[in-house]
Amino acid sequence: MKMKKNIQKENNPVEKKDHAPLVISYLIIRSAIGVLGIIFPVILVLGSLVTGGEDEILPSISNYYHSNMRDLFVGILCAVSLFLFSYKGYERIDNIAGNLGCIFALGVVFLPTSTGDTLITRDPLIGKLHLMFAALFFLVLIFYSLFLFTKTDKKVIKGQKQNRNRIYRVCGYTMLGCILLIALYFLFLQESFPGLAKLDPVFWLESISLWAFGISWLTKGEILWKDVKNKP
Repeated sequence: MKMKKNIQKENNPVEKKDHAPLVISYLIIRSAIGVLGIIFPVILVLGSLVTGGEDEILPSISNYYHSNMRDLFVGILCAVSLFLFSYKGYERIDNIAGNLGCIFALGVVFLPTSTGDTLITRDPLIGKLHLMFAALFFLVLIFYSLFLFTKTDKKVIKGQKQNRNRIYRVCGYTMLGCILLIALYFLFLQESFPGLAKLDPVFWLESISLWAFGISWLTKGEILWKDVKNKP
């Protein structure tokens, strides 16, 4: 059993010095995904306010598909889906999660929300499929933060890994909480408290989820809380 573990560790491309460029490419992909997640809601809002003639924030991130920011909305989500598809982790489950995240992100793009505040008023079927793909996409991101990023092949967690795991969990639970609140809003609060719509709760909860997602991936990309190597 011990020999098998050693062989697996040696075959891991990110553990070998000869694969330094490959390690760098993985870090770049992780960091790029994180940056896209953080800037996504910001650039949509600023772009629509400055160049799109909008005078307020739209009800949700998905509603920007129907604004002058459509191309940017589609482009960023397609870029994230491509990065997830090309991202290869240590185990098969990492690859499966990346492929599913890619599919769900594309589902959000090619099954756009309707223009109404309820998100499913114009075409109920497409609207419901859009919400389903969006929820599944965020669930994949939550799975990355809570279960994949926190894994380690060492019995004793050293360096900044413990701090990074805390960040991953905080980000994961933040995303999970936001998704549950969005579901609560659509199922119960939207009709009972119509005045909440003026506060754009879905947009802000989605934005918080995207920022948490971005921070998690920037941390995994060693932009944040990077281990400091001791000089010989």
